Amino acid sequence: MAGKKAFDADVAVEAAMLVFWERGYADSSIDVLGAAMGLGRSSFYNAFGDKATLFQRCLARYGSRYGERYEQALGSQTADVRAALTSFFDVTLERIADPDVPRGCLVAQSVIASPTLPASAAAQADALLGSQRKRITTALLGAGVAASTADDVALQLAAANQSLAVLSRTSLSTEGLEAVARAAVSAAMTELRSRRLNP
Repeated sequence: MAGKKAFDADVAVEAAMLVFWERGYADSSIDVLGAAMGLGRSSFYNAFGDKATLFQRCLARYGSRYGERYEQALGSQTADVRAALTSFFDVTLERIADPDVPRGCLVAQSVIASPTLPASAAAQADALLGSQRKRITTALLGAGVAASTADDVALQLAAANQSLAVLSRTSLSTEGLEAVARAAVSAAMTELRSRRLNP
């Protein structure tokens, strides 16, 4: 007789993350989450405590996964700022194009919904969103950009990146999304050149 299949927490958290990403925190009920994770209510609570705790675990998973990809993209072209920024946006465009995950950004939509989130989850989402600006700033500093300029340009780029997450849930085409990313990189490069010429 075959034994009972072992519970795989990693697979379950991945499934939960996709539910939260697609539906948002408020509309992801325990029953919906449990169905996606293959868990009944009692097993859910025994394994993960409660929905808020699971949500924070999913946020951390999302932030780590895509944060590492952004870090690699920005660090891949240290001598070519335009190429590094283009690679940064490519991470977002590839995520949007991935048919296995929802469109949009789990962190961005969580920040938007922060008034309905547990306080600790709202703070976590805010910190993850802020880390986007910090990693761009760090990359620009590494390329020799002055600190004040790097921070200003990083804010512009982080904002453009989050706009892609929102636009990806509209009818805007893939070509349109790519055009937004290209425009953001071009505007950043223009700003960087201007600041260097006019310190």
